[in-house]
Amino acid sequence: MSMSRTSQTFLLNTGARIPGIGLGTWKSPGTEVRAAVSHALRSGYRHIDTAWNYRNEVEVGQGIKDSGVLREQIWITTKLDNPWHHKAREGFEESLRDLGCGYVDLYLIHFPCSTNPDDQSKHLDDWDFVKTWQEMQELLKTGKVKNIGVSNFQIRHLERLLNDPLCKTVPAVNQIELHPGNPSNKLLEYCKSKGIHCTAYSCLGGAIDNPLYKEPAVIGTAEELGKTPAQVLLMWSIQRGTSVIPKSVTPSRIDSNFDLDGWALSDSHMEALNGIKTRFKVVNDSWMPIKVFFGDDE
Repeated sequence: MSMSRTSQTFLLNTGARIPGIGLGTWKSPGTEVRAAVSHALRSGYRHIDTAWNYRNEVEVGQGIKDSGVLREQIWITTKLDNPWHHKAREGFEESLRDLGCGYVDLYLIHFPCSTNPDDQSKHLDDWDFVKTWQEMQELLKTGKVKNIGVSNFQIRHLERLLNDPLCKTVPAVNQIELHPGNPSNKLLEYCKSKGIHCTAYSCLGGAIDNPLYKEPAVIGTAEELGKTPAQVLLMWSIQRGTSVIPKSVTPSRIDSNFDLDGWALSDSHMEALNGIKTRFKVVNDSWMPIKVFFGDDE
């Protein structure tokens, strides 16, 4: 197969192109993430994903500088945390300061939950993500945000947002948990119908007791192709038309996750992986004041 997966990009509704493979940094501690980001960029990655909530934007920014790769060659994604919904401008400026760069390529609402910063067990009384989106649209005008999007939005959230007269900009991206144990086919189809690109997080199915690594379809496909189970899962996501942001701080894994050129999954491989019946989620909503996942977008 001639297509280079490592240089593949996906066209967004803004005309921008998001790299197909990026480095995720959730749960990556500061000291390790700085080296991981630098290594990934030097190895060819061109998308780094972080968030205010991860508490590592400073180190991610340092890793970007350490790499020596020019800023304009890198796609940086970060996210607005739940307690900042009513002051998106301040939240964004803080992220920009911590990252140490002049702009970000993609800024996302992390969750459709406007948490009260004074009491994180409560939702803001007079606020919701539609109002937050208005603030995100204003940020676009600053030139410091190239594209805006959402994360963890389900069909009902997107319907509410897109049908609101105050929504002037369709989100460029919805970053959601996607893997064969949480394929979210309906949500993926819905986003596609609205011109919203999906980025897959937890695309390997999480690190602890990952049931996907016990699935015959994953093991069998990996053995047949001489690839790692992780590579098979990443290729599955990419061939579904979603970009991926696998997380690792281990140089050998960072390299292996990027080693996707020159091969592909056949239709029968995709069918086998699509046929996995195990269902689970890595990220839940039990820590938030409202429910955001409803399990109805499969």
